[in-house]
Amino acid sequence: METALLMSTLVMLTLMTILMPLLLPLLLPKYQNSPTTIVYAIKTALMISLLPAAMHVHSGSDNITSHWEWKFTTNLKIPLSLKMDQYSLMFLPIALFVTWSILQFATWYMAEDPHITKFFSYLLTFLATMLLLTIANNMLLLFIGWEGVGIMSFLLIGWWWGRAEANTAALQAILYNRIGDIGLILSMAWIALTTSTWEIQQTFSPHQAPTLPLLGLILAATGKSAQFGLHPWLPAAMEGPTPVSALLHSSTMVVAGIFLLIRIHPMLNNNQTALSICLCLGALSTLFAATCALTQNDIKKIIAFSTSSQLGLMMVTIGLNLPQLAFLHISTHAFFKAMLFLCAGSIIHNLNGEQDIRKMGGLQKILPTTTSCLTIGNLALTGTPFLAGFYSKDLIIENLNTSYLNTWALSLTLLATLFTATYSLRMTLLVQTGFTRTPTIPTMNENNPMITNPITRLALGSILAGLTITTYITPTQTPPMTMSPLTKTTTMILTTLGIILATELSTMAHTLSQPKQNTYLNFSSTLGYFNLLMHRPNPTKVLNNGQKIALHLTDLFWYKKAGPEGLANLQIKMSKTSTTLHTGLIKAYLGSFALSTILILSTYT
Repeated sequence: METALLMSTLVMLTLMTILMPLLLPLLLPKYQNSPTTIVYAIKTALMISLLPAAMHVHSGSDNITSHWEWKFTTNLKIPLSLKMDQYSLMFLPIALFVTWSILQFATWYMAEDPHITKFFSYLLTFLATMLLLTIANNMLLLFIGWEGVGIMSFLLIGWWWGRAEANTAALQAILYNRIGDIGLILSMAWIALTTSTWEIQQTFSPHQAPTLPLLGLILAATGKSAQFGLHPWLPAAMEGPTPVSALLHSSTMVVAGIFLLIRIHPMLNNNQTALSICLCLGALSTLFAATCALTQNDIKKIIAFSTSSQLGLMMVTIGLNLPQLAFLHISTHAFFKAMLFLCAGSIIHNLNGEQDIRKMGGLQKILPTTTSCLTIGNLALTGTPFLAGFYSKDLIIENLNTSYLNTWALSLTLLATLFTATYSLRMTLLVQTGFTRTPTIPTMNENNPMITNPITRLALGSILAGLTITTYITPTQTPPMTMSPLTKTTTMILTTLGIILATELSTMAHTLSQPKQNTYLNFSSTLGYFNLLMHRPNPTKVLNNGQKIALHLTDLFWYKKAGPEGLANLQIKMSKTSTTLHTGLIKAYLGSFALSTILILSTYT
């Protein structure tokens, strides 16, 4: 009991430390925030959060605390309850470590921005809402954190509001997420009406979870985690500053959808329809994103599509009924994905805003620390042994190969793993090797501690995190003890094949002429024609129909009411009125004459 109370107190202290830079300016009007203060607050919160995580690792106990109850109606009571379990307590220090590194990097990257303190406050709010979503034990608190990360992503993606592309990308993100939010809201309404509670552990017993609310929750995860169909907002979000991209893709917004499915997994556990949908959706998403990344030339968009591909892999893991492995991949993915974005930000900043990898080259000698860490991140992403990504991807692919759920979905996932090695090595070769392809080499300096410290810190995490976290996160299902050498080495075989494919493509690019346009190249470079098919014809059709309806209604009004037909109807009505007065009787004429005389006399007297 004392351990649970101390654990709850430390978690609340962590949250208060994070919120303090946001609350102090409200409580003390003269208090002035600064980026340095916010970075120190995150660092302090990280140190505090390590204590409850260590206590959980030592004791293995979970804890649910309830602080207040909102009696909304007589049948639905909503307590302010927080859940301290393996997922929330392990995610807390990981998210804080990654955010600390990103914010420290942002003090250099955004140094010339006139509203840098406001920018840091937005990032801090972004983190706070994600942590609220993580430790929430009921659907209302989870929904508050869910909407919080949505609105903060809108504000941060559109931070450079003077650019039309940034405004469009922010709007695109909020609209696609709103489609997913509809599924979450409808599922919450269903759960409230059916079970009269929003407490996650009391929502449904594992044997009676119907498919319909689960489909709503899967739709919500599809929007937030950018699965196929609701994915275009994720590469478009690269219009925001690079620290925003790093935080968005590593430990906040995009993993929220997967985290929701991990939280409600007891409901998914025995519903084969929902699990099959997750498996097929994830397989399609991971292959489609990896295919699009093959021919991209924007360094940030390549990394963005790799995020979308890894999110598809996490969704496949949910479909395999292995939520622990999905969380393990979230944890390892956070380190090297944040590092990849910070390396990309350092390269872009040093090349005066250049993002096209075809115009880079030879940066290994000019930016040795950044490019070395970029190599480590790409190797971890491809699943190279003994780096962070290997420990999670290898387990996932082993469970894929020993599963007989859906051969089509499993084959797509393995093909996407091969493509991961291809586009990662392509980016590494074009950015770091060969000769310099920039017109003039600007003055480059990566000796600033604000650049090297966060990147090397995350590189160290990318090397050690997999081994460390795997020790404490183990799958609940017993993996098969007998496995053929071919199955065991599938990850390495696919990675090697991808590397060979990338080197062949690189060699062809240097020795042959520009390849002719073909269907496959166009499919990848135009993002599967999805944006062309969805973003143009549908809005155009809706606007044309609206214009036609509006014009028809306007024409109908003028024709029926104020136009020829309206005047004709008015004349008919007036003629009928006059015929009722002129009846040919002397009494009617004398009466009207007397009435007119009285009115005239009363007017002039």
